[in-house]
Amino acid sequence: MNLPLVYHPDYVAPIGEEHRFPMPKFRQLYDLLLSDRVAHQEQFYLPEIPPPSWIELVHTPQYVQAYTQGTLDYKAQRRIGLPWSPALVKRTCTAVGGTILTAKLALERGIACNTAGGTHHAFPSYGSGFCIFNDLAIAARVLQHLNIIRKVLIIDLDVHQGDGTAFIFQNDCSVFTFSMHCEVNFPGTKQKSDLDVPLPVGMEDDDYLQILASHLSDVLRQVNPDLVLYDAGVDTHAGDRLGKLAMTDSGIFRREMQVLSTCMAARYPVACVIGGGYADDLSSLVYRHSLLHRAASEVYHHYRL
Repeated sequence: MNLPLVYHPDYVAPIGEEHRFPMPKFRQLYDLLLSDRVAHQEQFYLPEIPPPSWIELVHTPQYVQAYTQGTLDYKAQRRIGLPWSPALVKRTCTAVGGTILTAKLALERGIACNTAGGTHHAFPSYGSGFCIFNDLAIAARVLQHLNIIRKVLIIDLDVHQGDGTAFIFQNDCSVFTFSMHCEVNFPGTKQKSDLDVPLPVGMEDDDYLQILASHLSDVLRQVNPDLVLYDAGVDTHAGDRLGKLAMTDSGIFRREMQVLSTCMAARYPVACVIGGGYADDLSSLVYRHSLLHRAASEVYHHYRL
């Protein structure tokens, strides 16, 4: 058996060619994984759109209805930063379904990777920072609601704090939020995760990985989760235009290997999402995102043998 991956053609929706959000990266990531033979077609699973009741386990019915029907006011829409369309609604809900499916596959197989996801700035009643519905939070809540799992650890290594996720679970001992992020980056007002590790501007690979290693095993032992949700944002890269850290491709690959091998060695299933990445060179950005799937494939085969 090979590493399970999740993708849907609806992960791409038209938002205008000049928009700074790199929407084409999702299709290009899928194509790269196939062309580089990181994955084969039969490894990909197709997600379904979840029912509104699942999204409403995290988000208010008023917000879910307003967004899906296109009746959000201008200020709320501007805070999201993406132009509303029926296609984007479909894309948003499909990506949430993708993370739910990824989580289920991880529980069955040990590791699974989405080719989208990581919308950690979405709050219960509003979206923010290109994030509309919080796929990480919804996946955790759905699997708890279905009595499949009880305890979840969210490891968020996007360069931006997972503020929406932290807020959603701030008084919930069943979900532990761990965010390692650039201290002076978006969002301006941080929320309180269960563990926040703010990093100085310009941090490079070795220092980053040493700090991560100093926390990761201890957090896993402390939480003892039924499932790890891993947000593998690559906006920690030196070439990312919204980042402010200075990691290299090699450092990001080492990070992915470190997280995944540590989880698998301790027998914690881990579901991965790609998180943020905003480089001007789209092909370089897509390659960086693929480092997650390359590392996951190596770790998966090592621990399945």
